[in-house]
Amino acid sequence: MGKTELRKSLLKTRQSMSTQEWREKSDRICQNLLTSPQFNQAKTILAYFSFRQEPDLSPLFTDTCRRWGFPRCVGQSLYWHFWTHQDTLITGAYGICEPHPDAPTIASAEVDLILVPCIACDYQGYRLGYGGGYYDRMLSSPEWTNKPTIGIVFEFAYLPEIPIETWDKPLQGVCTELALVYQSCQNC
Repeated sequence: MGKTELRKSLLKTRQSMSTQEWREKSDRICQNLLTSPQFNQAKTILAYFSFRQEPDLSPLFTDTCRRWGFPRCVGQSLYWHFWTHQDTLITGAYGICEPHPDAPTIASAEVDLILVPCIACDYQGYRLGYGGGYYDRMLSSPEWTNKPTIGIVFEFAYLPEIPIETWDKPLQGVCTELALVYQSCQNC
């Protein structure tokens, strides 16, 4: 199955979850992150706001011991901004909630961990996204290439193998509602 068909199939499965199932699985993912040494050592974490029933990490965002960063899609790039649960959000170009453009920006040097939204991940750490290439471009650039990354995905979308392209970069870990598994992380 190609990327397009796989993406369509998994999105359909994800959308078919009941709100209760989605909430329960999302809460378990948050618990798995909270027990991770890598997560607990991180002071500045890049995350995402749930969209189209992606795993919801929002219970984590009230933690004021950490600095949280969220993306804005501008052109073909992601721009990262600090955000607290008291700050307002706007709706971006794709209908995804984003920090206000005037919110303070985050430099890559400040980032300790990136929680990456995924439609699917495979056992080697490769991810299937929505197809826009935003995370692929970012994670391939020199200033981001060595940042710790954890893909966030529901267990039904954690697969033995997904189709990959030459530019795809594996994530260091994958977190589902069942476990947090590291692929190739020297510092985990």
